[in-house]
This record gives sequence, C-alpha cells and structure tokens, in this order.
Amino acid sequence: MCYNKRMIEKRVIAFDIGSKRIGVAISDPFNEYAMPCETYVRTRNFTVDVEAIAKIAKDRGVGEIVCGMPFNVDGTESIQTVKTREFVEALREKTELPIALEDERFTTMQARETQIMGGIKLGERKKTIDSIAASYILESYLTRKKQENKKAEEPIMNKEQENEVYEEDRIFELEADDGSIEKLYHIATIEYRSEMYCCFQKAEPESEEEEDEVIIFALKGEGDDAMLEPLEDEQLLDEVFAEFCHQYEEYENSDEAMELEIEQ
Repeated sequence: MCYNKRMIEKRVIAFDIGSKRIGVAISDPFNEYAMPCETYVRTRNFTVDVEAIAKIAKDRGVGEIVCGMPFNVDGTESIQTVKTREFVEALREKTELPIALEDERFTTMQARETQIMGGIKLGERKKTIDSIAASYILESYLTRKKQENKKAEEPIMNKEQENEVYEEDRIFELEADDGSIEKLYHIATIEYRSEMYCCFQKAEPESEEEEDEVIIFALKGEGDDAMLEPLEDEQLLDEVFAEFCHQYEEYENSDEAMELEIEQ
C-alpha cells in the first residue's frame, strides 16, 4: 500500500560557491530544514562548472535554487562577491529554475564549529565544510521565507499564536490507496544508507500508546513524483528507527527518545 503525499513540495537546493569547491545542500520534502549533500570540486573551466551545478539542480528535481553571497563582515562586497555574482548570472542562463540569493556571512564559521563539535579531524574537514556551509545558507533562507509568509498572512500575531501556526504547518493529511485519510505530524526526515525516510506521529492519537508511536515511510521519487511508501521489511524498519532515535538523542532530548516506540 502506498501513500501519495500530494502536499510534498518541490524541494529547494542551495549552493555555497567557492573558488575551489561548491557545497551542496537540499531541503527536506516539506521545506522545513536543510540537509548537507555532496561537495562539487571545481575544474579550471568556468562553463563546465556552471553546467555541472545546473545539472545537479536538475537531477535533484528541485523547484528553486539558493546561492550564498559572500559579503564582508560589514556588509560590503568583496572580490569573491563579484566572482560569485558572475557565476550566478551564468547559472541563470543554464537553468529555468528561479534563483534566490542569501547572505552567507558567518556560514563557514558555523560549519567549522559544527565539524569541531562533531569530532571531525582536521584533515577530513575539507570534504564536508562546504556542504555544511550550504546547509546553513539554505536553513537561513527557509527560515526567512517562512517568517515572511507568516507576516503576510497574519500581520499581528503573538508568540503563542506563532507557535500554533508552526505546529499546524507540520500536520499533513495522507491519503491511502483505499481513500482513507489520516492526519500525521511530521517530526523528521532522515537519510539512512543513501535513502530518505520520513518520520511521523499521529496528529490525533486515540490512546497513550499512539502518542509515542513513530510511523516511518520511505520517500521515493522527487518533486511531483514523490511518494511515501510504508516499510514492509521489518529489519530495515528497525534499522531506520534506530537511526532516527540516534539522531533524536543528539539533537533533541535523549529521555524522550527512549520513550518512543515504532509502529509495526
């Protein structure tokens, strides 16, 4: 049985454009947060690099591109700003996707701090620092867009109302093959062995047991062809749930993670 998630949006991809490397990050299927991807190592051919980046965006099936703009700390432009702008303008000619610009000041510093906290050795940091920086660029863009949309819809809103709107944005209605509708609360999208999995909890649990159940789907396809498929392989389901708990323990609350149960 497959669930067709019609509210899955076109994902957003971000590029941290450097002279030697270009970091890549992509949003989750609901455009809530950013995930680091690969790092493209530039050649000495400007045109080849632009075409390669355009192809990455196309292959990912995204609906929008975000490029980081490297301003100086005081907001003025640098030589790298000019070079990045030239790259972006060339990229516009190679893709029909809309391209947005996002201030990337301090993202490399944040990425380096993330690597240090994660215990990544000095010699290994070059492999991931650009993609992590791209994820910060994308995260900044997604947050800003969400805030702009909320302000446009609700000019006056207190903190409690903002939290309520945010919670509602994470509730989705999934339609099964038999036509039944179930409301699920999206709690995470994770990557496991190069595959993507979406984790939910029931938005309207009928018992205390259901409150702690985690429902996991495999995300298949990109963009308009994206589908959520229940996991039939129990061993894989256990492995994905273990990975979810591991990430949940790191970024949320380890005590809460121990209380969660997987829905079989």
